[in-house]
Amino acid sequence: MKIAVIQPKMIGDVLITSVIFEELRAKFPNAKLHYIINSNTLAVVENNPYIDDFILLNPTEKGIKGFFNQLHRIKNERYDIIIDSYAKLKTGLFCRFSGANQTISFNKSYSQFLYSDTIIRTKESISTATKAVEHRLQLLKPLGIDFRVIKPKIYLTSDEIDKAKLTLIQNGIDLENPIVMISALGSSDSKTYPLPYMANVIDAIALSKSVQILFNYIPNQKTQALELYNLCKPETKEKIKIDFYAKSLRDFMSITSLCKALIGNEGGATNMAKALDIPTFTIFSPFILKNDWNMFENGTSNVSIHISDYYPNLISDKKMNSSEIYTLFNYELFKNSLLLFIKNNNLN
Repeated sequence: MKIAVIQPKMIGDVLITSVIFEELRAKFPNAKLHYIINSNTLAVVENNPYIDDFILLNPTEKGIKGFFNQLHRIKNERYDIIIDSYAKLKTGLFCRFSGANQTISFNKSYSQFLYSDTIIRTKESISTATKAVEHRLQLLKPLGIDFRVIKPKIYLTSDEIDKAKLTLIQNGIDLENPIVMISALGSSDSKTYPLPYMANVIDAIALSKSVQILFNYIPNQKTQALELYNLCKPETKEKIKIDFYAKSLRDFMSITSLCKALIGNEGGATNMAKALDIPTFTIFSPFILKNDWNMFENGTSNVSIHISDYYPNLISDKKMNSSEIYTLFNYELFKNSLLLFIKNNNLN
């Protein structure tokens, strides 16, 4: 038997969807399990012991020609079952013309023409995994697999961790003292906590005498990272390794695995930290539904905040733009929650 799961989206989605494979392997121990993903997201699921192979799609392949090239690759694999977690028209057409005996995805207006089985997503979360994980695992119901909570995992090698330790030491970072990774920038302005407010957050973290602070950013975000750095207090700047950043996604995950916490904007970095069992303090964008994505929140090692926690009716005001809403979401609102997180996770 040959089974594929499709999820050609962002890193966080690819990581979360990978929980499906643990259940598939338990149900079908001898099956060949493939993950169909975009090539630029492979790093987050490398070495996953439940996945036999990856079908890597090139995200630059677009248009009719790109579609048929990708469909041809999928069809040639001769899958028995395909699970489409992405559930868009393109992947639906992949399933429809793949030749697979059973195709499964979420229920949409057009899905009955594309899949053999469809699932209606639950409206309310039923576990600490939240709907982000729950909906993925719901897709296994047509295969006779009942829901149970599974946490996404990242599989690093001992060599990768040793390399990360050496890199940190070479950059003057003491492995005996706490290291905090800051998710400094979101994927867009609407997902980025205002830099002056984020500087307040970092100043609070820096009150610990021994803490060392790293920023998660990529080279083309250096200007914004420096802007945030310059908004911090002089004594805070002394604890930030502003010129240090991970050279690759695997490097970032290896370095994060050695941190005491990840704090900052919600996104892929937060999901990766949770998959590495690293404590997280997450600041949600006003336009992301916190209760759908605050996976495994427990009030101690995983904490998240959203402006609706303080202004429950604010997001319903369609006249306000993101900058206006963010202006109200000042650090003082959640200062006590952050300080408690710092205490609970021995960062002070």
